[in-house]
Amino acid sequence: MGSPILLKRADEIEKIHNAGRIVRAALDAMRDSIVPGVSTTADLERVAAATITAAGGTSAFLGYAPPGHPPYPAWTCISVNEEIIHGIPGRRKLEAGDVVSCDVGVRKDGYFADSAWTYPVGGISREIEKLLRVAEEALYQGIEQARAGNRVGDIGHAIERHVRRHGFSVVREMVGHGVGRQLHEPPQIPNHGSPGRGPLLQEGATLAIEPMVMMGGHRIECLADQWTIVTGDGRASAHYEHTVAVTANSARILTQGD
Repeated sequence: MGSPILLKRADEIEKIHNAGRIVRAALDAMRDSIVPGVSTTADLERVAAATITAAGGTSAFLGYAPPGHPPYPAWTCISVNEEIIHGIPGRRKLEAGDVVSCDVGVRKDGYFADSAWTYPVGGISREIEKLLRVAEEALYQGIEQARAGNRVGDIGHAIERHVRRHGFSVVREMVGHGVGRQLHEPPQIPNHGSPGRGPLLQEGATLAIEPMVMMGGHRIECLADQWTIVTGDGRASAHYEHTVAVTANSARILTQGD
């Protein structure tokens, strides 16, 4: 059996929500700073870091070093086109037609929130528009299953079913996770699964649900920086994530800025 899901009191959920407000403000600032042909991923990183600092938060990602990885060297993860997750901000310029996935984690008053969103850079193709729409819809399909009495497999099943119905695929090796007192807590939340299987969801669970959706097949690769995950076929991907709290009848989204 895996480690138990860490349930949170109402006051702890409010602290996660406070961190979530900062996450959303940083994501909004990054989105608003995108200028095709001008902005670099480092520019978006600087805007996010300034927003987080001004709100009294700190980065959940900077210096994070799970086994087998060097310490992560930035405040945010910014992944462009074929980069799925964990892209390191740098000199890459954002061009019209690109898509950029911004992933922000914030620690505030000892509690963590985590969210990601994929933004178009100028005009994008209809096929890429569909990818972003389906990936965002899959996020909310998964969130609908995050209620007391369901199981983790219900979340992943709903996500993959929606994605495959539209001809795309989910990343199978990378998963969502519990979040709150730590950046990563039990349980792991795959973007695939069987309904009625996996850990039982109870009120007070706080989860980061995060579909990673690819236009092509399932194969992924990790670049030499030991962080950036890319699609195996070089085609585009999209990443959407919210931190939610499980309640009796639904999930409460903690990273939408309200």
